Amino acid sequence: MKRVYSVPERTHGQGPIQFSWQRTQGNYLATTGADNKVKIFDRHGDLKGDINLPGTCTCLGWDTDGDILAVVCEQSTGIFLWDANSFRTTQIDSGLKDTLTYLLWSKNGQLLAVGTVKGNLLIYNHQTSRKIPIIGKHTKRITCGAWSAEGLLALGSEDKTISVSNAEGDTLRQTALRADPNNVQFSEMKGDERSSIGENTVSVNVGKQTLFLFNINDPDNPIELAFQQRYGMIISYKWFGDGYILIGFAQGFFVVISTHMKEIGQELFQARNHKNRLTDIAVSSTLGKAASAGDNCVKIHDLADFKEMYAIITLEEERQLDKIEWSDDGQLLAVTTPKGALHVYLAKLPMLASLNQTRVAYLTSLLEVTIEDSVNGENPMTIAVEVEPSFLAIGPYHVGVGMNNRAWFYILGDNGPEMLKEQREYLGTVRAMSLNADYAAVSFEGKVQLHMIESDTTGAMNEERESRLFPDPEHHDSQITCHYLTSDFLIFGTQNGSIHFFFIEDWQYVMEHRHMAGIRRIFPDPSGTRLIFIDDKSDGYVLNPVTDSVVTIPDFSPTVQGVLWENWPLDKGVFVAYDQEKIYTYVHCRETINGSQVAYVGFSRLPYGQVAVLLYNGEVTLQTQSGKVATTLLETHSHVFHETPQDLAPNQLQIAVDQCINLRRFRDAWIYISLMNNQATWEMFGKAALYNMDLDFAVRVHRQLGDAGMVSSILKIMNVEDRNLLSGYVAMFLSEFNQAQDLFLASSNPAAALEMRRDLLHWDSALQLAKALAPEQIPFISREYAQQLEFTGDYINALQHYEKGLTHNEKERDHDEVCAGGIARMSIRLGDIRKGVAMAMKMPSRILKKECAAILETMKQWTEAATLYEQGQYYDKAASVYIRGKNWGKVGDLLTKITSPKIHAQYAKAKEADGRYKEAAEAYKMAKEWDNVIRINLDFLQNPEEAVRIVQETKSVEGAKMVAKFFQKLNDYASAIQFLVMSHCNDEAFQLAQTHNQMEIYADIIGSDATPEDYQSIAVHFENEKNHFMAGKFFLLSEQFVRAMKHFLKCNPEDGQAIELAIETVGRANDDALTAQLVEFLMGDIDGTPKDAKYLFRLYMALKKFPEAARTAIIIAREEQNAGNYRNAHDVLFSMYQELKTHHIKIPSEMATNLMILHSYILVKIHVKKGDHLKGARMLIRVANNISKFPSHIVPILTSTVIECHRANLKNSSFSYAAMLMRPEYRNSIDLKYKKKIEMIVRKPDKTEEEEPQTPCPVCAFQLPETELMCPDCKNTLPYCIVTGRHIVREDFTACPSCDFPAVFSEFIRLLETEENCPMCNEKILKENLQKLPDPQKYIFAEEVAAPAP
Repeated sequence: MKRVYSVPERTHGQGPIQFSWQRTQGNYLATTGADNKVKIFDRHGDLKGDINLPGTCTCLGWDTDGDILAVVCEQSTGIFLWDANSFRTTQIDSGLKDTLTYLLWSKNGQLLAVGTVKGNLLIYNHQTSRKIPIIGKHTKRITCGAWSAEGLLALGSEDKTISVSNAEGDTLRQTALRADPNNVQFSEMKGDERSSIGENTVSVNVGKQTLFLFNINDPDNPIELAFQQRYGMIISYKWFGDGYILIGFAQGFFVVISTHMKEIGQELFQARNHKNRLTDIAVSSTLGKAASAGDNCVKIHDLADFKEMYAIITLEEERQLDKIEWSDDGQLLAVTTPKGALHVYLAKLPMLASLNQTRVAYLTSLLEVTIEDSVNGENPMTIAVEVEPSFLAIGPYHVGVGMNNRAWFYILGDNGPEMLKEQREYLGTVRAMSLNADYAAVSFEGKVQLHMIESDTTGAMNEERESRLFPDPEHHDSQITCHYLTSDFLIFGTQNGSIHFFFIEDWQYVMEHRHMAGIRRIFPDPSGTRLIFIDDKSDGYVLNPVTDSVVTIPDFSPTVQGVLWENWPLDKGVFVAYDQEKIYTYVHCRETINGSQVAYVGFSRLPYGQVAVLLYNGEVTLQTQSGKVATTLLETHSHVFHETPQDLAPNQLQIAVDQCINLRRFRDAWIYISLMNNQATWEMFGKAALYNMDLDFAVRVHRQLGDAGMVSSILKIMNVEDRNLLSGYVAMFLSEFNQAQDLFLASSNPAAALEMRRDLLHWDSALQLAKALAPEQIPFISREYAQQLEFTGDYINALQHYEKGLTHNEKERDHDEVCAGGIARMSIRLGDIRKGVAMAMKMPSRILKKECAAILETMKQWTEAATLYEQGQYYDKAASVYIRGKNWGKVGDLLTKITSPKIHAQYAKAKEADGRYKEAAEAYKMAKEWDNVIRINLDFLQNPEEAVRIVQETKSVEGAKMVAKFFQKLNDYASAIQFLVMSHCNDEAFQLAQTHNQMEIYADIIGSDATPEDYQSIAVHFENEKNHFMAGKFFLLSEQFVRAMKHFLKCNPEDGQAIELAIETVGRANDDALTAQLVEFLMGDIDGTPKDAKYLFRLYMALKKFPEAARTAIIIAREEQNAGNYRNAHDVLFSMYQELKTHHIKIPSEMATNLMILHSYILVKIHVKKGDHLKGARMLIRVANNISKFPSHIVPILTSTVIECHRANLKNSSFSYAAMLMRPEYRNSIDLKYKKKIEMIVRKPDKTEEEEPQTPCPVCAFQLPETELMCPDCKNTLPYCIVTGRHIVREDFTACPSCDFPAVFSEFIRLLETEENCPMCNEKILKENLQKLPDPQKYIFAEEVAAPAP
């Protein structure tokens, strides 16, 4: 709180001083002290008067209006009166002989009570000068007293009594006290019912120890309240609120109690405000504050919540304080010290403020105005004004202040504010002022004076434009109630309900709006293009002066004190209205589908005692009572601003979206909705954009939604200029169809309303609109309406509308046919069958005939229905209806045209009943009822061959049963068993086979479709017959592996099929005992005869023992090679190779090498057959180098090698192998046909031979011979081409699609031109399935790629 002024100790001398604020106005403060003088200061500390007293002042006080100050003192029986209006002092004689000690003015009227040192009383009426002396009111000095609002006077005296008297001085009540009274007060105790006499309680501080409550209505039952000893003496107390008392104690305690009987004596609040001593308390009901003085500080609490400390004033220069008192208006607080100093603090300033754009001028002290623009960041500017202003205004370049009828203007220059020399005086007390750049508009006594702020000294300005008084003389009966000055207009409202716009540039009125009630306040936006006004009914409106249109403000508080428009340029439609408690946010939407509209957004709490002065971007600047400004964000904007919206929780995002949409901040809403990405929220957003006619944004939103239909619809109407028509389309998009119709009818294209109703199938409305707008459309609407009525079952009205729909116009033939069809249908439904059928027969439409026939069918009119079906070529339906009517002749006529099996079946049953079996069988065939066809052929036509054929084709179970029974009758058991199995009668077939010794036939027939029980039955039968092979086979199928193995081992050891099945048994059983048993059998441990090794190989394969199988395969292949069966050996190794590769098991190098040599040998035949002797010779050289692996054909192979090398000009190689053949062990075995030639090669050696061509290694690119499979550089074993036998090359690489062995792509293609099978797997390969592969890596490092077996 700001100190306004101080009265130093020297003013009254050392010692405590008395003081008193002028009542009501609080403009003057009277003080007195040891110097026997009373000094009167104004609010700013200026001395306005003084009174010299003959002795020390004993008491002083102001009358209830604040006009007269009364003073009494020692050594005088006179009463000194000082007039606040004339500043004159008068003295009246009291007529009493003893010293005057106490005085008190009444609350009503001008009665002054004066007490003396001896207890006498004088009641002086200042208005009439009447004096009423009352001698002996008390026996000792009167020290305190109080007037009630009802004119009762309570007095306290040193005689330890209090008296209650009336205005004439008559004693009404008197009561004794236990100690001296202090601080008598009148108030009303808080009770269940209000007292009839108002202030009914006299309270007294008794001996500074207790609080005595004396109820005038109940004088015999006074209440005396005592308090805790630790509080100390009662220094002072004050009544406040509804029967509450605030008490200050000497030890610094601050206590609140209630006087309600239920709460009496209870402490509602207690705090120790001061550490050492409390000296006084004061309460300002106007301000709603309570203050306590003690030590060297004053602490101020809020009466609404004592726990809230409003302010603390610390007087650093003082060590102790004495008394405190508020002025009546609560603006000033006076504090004294025991040494005689007085300090005045500003507790509450007049709430004066003015706004120009974002610049705010407001009162920061009684004689100081501050100008601040926090939005643009300007430094605050202060102006020291001449007087305490009662009005304030700011313009672009000036500030105006004043009081009463005078005003001072300050120009806001670059060097700070400067007061214009001349002050203005007006013809009455100024109520309000408004400024623009050049003019000031001042209202007083129902008038407004518009004048230039700075006089035109150049004379260029027309004198009449210098000043003008409104209203004009012709409107002298019109009182102006409010006004506002914008940059271009003077706008004022009158008590008659008119609002006038005066255009300053043209110096004339440009617009007048008339309202039904008087205008109380107006609030234009900065440009003057929108204006809010409040009328005498406290309703709010927004006026558009351009169109002279008015929109009511919804939910408008009747206690609104002011309105602020949003100054943020992008949010011009937003405004707030505020009362004492709340700030209400609204949005004025110039364009919605409902036209111009004001939407209520929400409210925010307004801090107590503060006034809103500026709204910018959702932030309100508030003026506080202490002369400062504060800002608060509106709750309706709480989530609109966020620097990192991605950090918001989903519920906060939703609040932000709702606020942005409500405030029409669609661009901000887009950001938050994008983060939510919620379909329903996007749709709500799209509707809001449409409702507010923001079509560009609506298109953007619906594109985001992917709603192509809505986007297309909006784009089609974007260029519509008629606002009603455009709004109608948008209302239609929002499903507001009634509103859309009203808008369409008010537009330039009312037919759009008809189109909409037709599209919505609102036929009644469409017909009514068509009568007025488009009578030629009535037939078409009637037809569509009739179709809907027909669908809902209202056939009578449907018939009427179909008849109304007929145009009898050749151009509308299709339309009339639809209507005629409808008439036909409705006639049939309503019972006029003849008319309906006749119309349907005449019409060309097949569909109509079908519809009418269906209706007749439901009515059981079989003949007419069938006839219409037949006419419409719906033969199946016609035949079905003829059958229902038992008209078999008609059915027979239609039989060739019928496709429905059901109808054929019905016809067949009828023919069978008539004994016409052949026709019945044909009909059953058409119906695909094969069981009946079989039955007819067997039972009536004696044609079993046909029956058997049908069973075999259709696999009919029931038919098979019938055929089986037929063959049983003929004793053809084999056929019977076959058909019983086909009919899934396995038990019957088994019994029949067993009875007639046909079990082997049954076993062959049953195949894989039987159950394990069936297989077991067959196995047991063969077991009894000692047929071990068949018994073992069927025990295997029934998964009884032990019994199966027993029978297989009993079979002929040479029976390879039995051994194969035994191996399968072991593989499926996965039983070690069975495996060991079979191994013993194969090794010959059981019968002494080892079995072929191939069975052991197959056993290992069945058991998935691939390493053992691989070793066995190598042994088998070696035996096959030794026997000369090279192809068999190749196939054994290849199949084993593939198995191991499939199971990701490492291929044994011996197996891979043997397979490579055998494959090279097989390739020889392919190359020689094609005439490619060089490739054949190279492969033979590879084979000859491993000739020991071919012991059965050493000489033939070496002979072939010599011959092929000779043919391929590999003379040196030919000579080498020819020389080998000449060895004694081979020489005699050479074929005579080649012997001489070989001998010639040896005798005449030719060792010339070209070196083998080289190709790059596919791993390291080292050049090596084509057929070399080991790279000498990188030491890798290279994969070989299955077509040529050479190592593969990276650039020309492929693999067989079947076996996945590598090959040279070009060579494989060339091979497939003459061959169709793969040389390795012997599978058929199509050339188009062969693909060149880019990377042979997995084939080169196959062992690394393959994972080891688990």
